[in-house]
Amino acid sequence: MGWGFIGPFVAVFGLVFLAPIGYALYLSVFRDRLIGGTSFVGLDNYGEALADSRFWEGLARVGLFLLVQVPIMLGIALLVALAIDSGRLYGKSFFRVAVFLPYAVPAVVASLIWGFIYGTRFGLVGNINETFGVTLPDPLSPSLVLAAIGNIVTWEFVGYNMLIFYSALKVVPRSLYEAAAIDGAGEWRIVASVKLPAIRSALVIATIFSIIGSFQLFNEPSILQKLAPNAITSDFTPNLYTYSLSFSGQQHNYAATVAIVMGVITAIIAYAVQLRGMRKG
Repeated sequence: MGWGFIGPFVAVFGLVFLAPIGYALYLSVFRDRLIGGTSFVGLDNYGEALADSRFWEGLARVGLFLLVQVPIMLGIALLVALAIDSGRLYGKSFFRVAVFLPYAVPAVVASLIWGFIYGTRFGLVGNINETFGVTLPDPLSPSLVLAAIGNIVTWEFVGYNMLIFYSALKVVPRSLYEAAAIDGAGEWRIVASVKLPAIRSALVIATIFSIIGSFQLFNEPSILQKLAPNAITSDFTPNLYTYSLSFSGQQHNYAATVAIVMGVITAIIAYAVQLRGMRKG
């Protein structure tokens, strides 16, 4: 009877998750040759991927993105959640919906919107330069494009993470706040000693989701690539590199290998963060 209940899920899980991974593993141990067609090469593709400077440069880029953007995004989301939960924010229902609304905008649309804002010839930056006779830094220049993408991702996902934190805060027993207040704790002391420890699991979950999302960075640079071809190359992120290998270079086997290596790295880092975050004391 138990298998009857979970059978549909197991079937769908195997079809949409396990089967693609298995097929990618299968592709990764073969290579297309000009002479001889497809041949089995074992782990040669993995050795090539681990020595691929373009892959490691893209990984370093998303690593820097993660270290800077994720703390900023989660910090803003936490502050907003605490402000809404405090009960002192006027119009908190409207404010909560307004902050969450950008998450409802598809990533492609959000990237297009911000891409036109960033434009120096046709966008808001260009209009400001022309109107006021100034020269603002180009957000789509090679030195600023990663920060520009970080701004887009932060705008998109602050509301999502805020909702996670706010939902966790809503289930914290109010008696804990009352007891802390009776003991003489101020608002900041209650936040530091009661609220943050109580939502530790939510903080860890949001951090893991954000880490995975950073390593999967694709939509935003892919859309902005047309607007900033000199700043966003085909190997700007590992996912963009994999896409370029597969659909532009027709290197499906090597693309599968890079994707698997990236998936393993992401899983290891996410698991390490989970272990560290759930550790007590």
